[in-house]
Amino acid sequence: MTPGADVPLFRPFRRRTLAIATGIALAAGALAAPAALAAAPATDPSGKHLHDDFNGDGYADLAVAAPSATVSGQKGAGYVAVLYGSASGLKTSTQQVFSQNSAGVPGSAEAGDRFGSAVATADLDRDGYADLVVGAGGEDTTAGTDAGTVEVVWGGPKGLSGGATLAGGKAYDGFGDRGHLVVGDVDGNGAPDVVTVENAHDLRVLNGPFRRDGSTAQAGRLVTDQFDSRYLDLAAGDLNGDGITDIAATRNDGDEWDARRVVYWTGTHTGLTPYTMVRDTSAYGLEGGEHLAVGDVNRDGYADLVVGRAAEGADSDVDTPLAKGGRIAWIPGTANGPDGTKAVLLNQDSAGVPGTAKPGSGFGSSVSVADIDGDGYADVAVGVPGTSGGGRVVTLRGTAAGPTGSGAKAFDQDTAGVPGAGESGDAFGTAVRLVDADSDGRADLAVGAPGENSKAGAVWVLRGGSTGITPSGSFSFASGTLGTVATGAQLGYAFGS
Repeated sequence: MTPGADVPLFRPFRRRTLAIATGIALAAGALAAPAALAAAPATDPSGKHLHDDFNGDGYADLAVAAPSATVSGQKGAGYVAVLYGSASGLKTSTQQVFSQNSAGVPGSAEAGDRFGSAVATADLDRDGYADLVVGAGGEDTTAGTDAGTVEVVWGGPKGLSGGATLAGGKAYDGFGDRGHLVVGDVDGNGAPDVVTVENAHDLRVLNGPFRRDGSTAQAGRLVTDQFDSRYLDLAAGDLNGDGITDIAATRNDGDEWDARRVVYWTGTHTGLTPYTMVRDTSAYGLEGGEHLAVGDVNRDGYADLVVGRAAEGADSDVDTPLAKGGRIAWIPGTANGPDGTKAVLLNQDSAGVPGTAKPGSGFGSSVSVADIDGDGYADVAVGVPGTSGGGRVVTLRGTAAGPTGSGAKAFDQDTAGVPGAGESGDAFGTAVRLVDADSDGRADLAVGAPGENSKAGAVWVLRGGSTGITPSGSFSFASGTLGTVATGAQLGYAFGS
């Protein structure tokens, strides 16, 4: 279980059901952002619309989830908070909070819905504004208990408002749960598609573009897995450089829960192909992990996979180098997809990496990839929430040979300039997100600590610069800033991607 989280995937009972229909029109309007957020759709320096710019002002925004939060007295109803980017970075003064009680958002806040159990961002309706895609993995529907739903809150010139239901799962599917939601153009038609997990081992593809009522002109597709696998995390990116989004996943093999494999589905103009397993130098399935991120670490034009493996102490450790205390694996992308034979493995005993590999540290509990220092190589942020002192985050520089410990940095609540003080159980680093919120070409670091203050949770933001992440000017926020209920919220459980 993720450090700092105490919410089970399934529950044996719950409340009334919510009818799921992808063609239901929903009223617009949610917690309105300040008028100063209004802007025409803007683009990043590459000329592409930012996938996480909800108000079109040219600055990336940050979505942070609290699916365990109490909303209107309903424990575990959940919410997603959004901070908007600006020339000076992320600003708490322009925050919005969305739950199923927000105007225009489908459904209503009910105990255990876990709205925010997964979060993704993309311009689903192609209007020039990124949209917020949210899973509610515990939602009861007409399909059954804990079927789960995936919903969207629409972006616009004044920020996010209004929404629609995109799809729902079957009873006990946990549709839209953590790690089971990504967005990318998997058929190359120029419109983002939503991909999630059904039956624990099949991919459900909702093909875009999407209308404002959540419906699409195309039928969705179920990409089945013949084995009794369990997908742990999904990631989307162009892994072979053909201009079409591919989907990667970490999984275990049913009853062999501790065996972690990495697979990917190649995107084509006819949709996703059957998956390919990433193999090591012995031609066996590469031992992967639980967490995935995508980015071009070695600057060769192909997106790479970074896999975090925090699990340890199982039989598969025998086949898992550097398993002690957790590890990451970098798998380079090529014209033929990810190449596991060239994987680079790192843990806290690797040269230059701060800290010492100790059981339970959880190195690799979260990973994020983006260019921090503006040198053109994507860098890697790694969460280590189980380390003594309440957790930490390690940043690794990207190079032509992959991530390196040379020049690596570590940050925690006891780092000079970082607000707060580390305490056992804070789980600082349970979630990490690199986001360029001021459009200076250098990603800033957001860190979630869902165990902070007896599991109320909190989020920290540290700035990126030419020398990497710096604690100078860092800040934190929690329920007091958002005006939400603190008790058991576990704010910082996950970020939008």
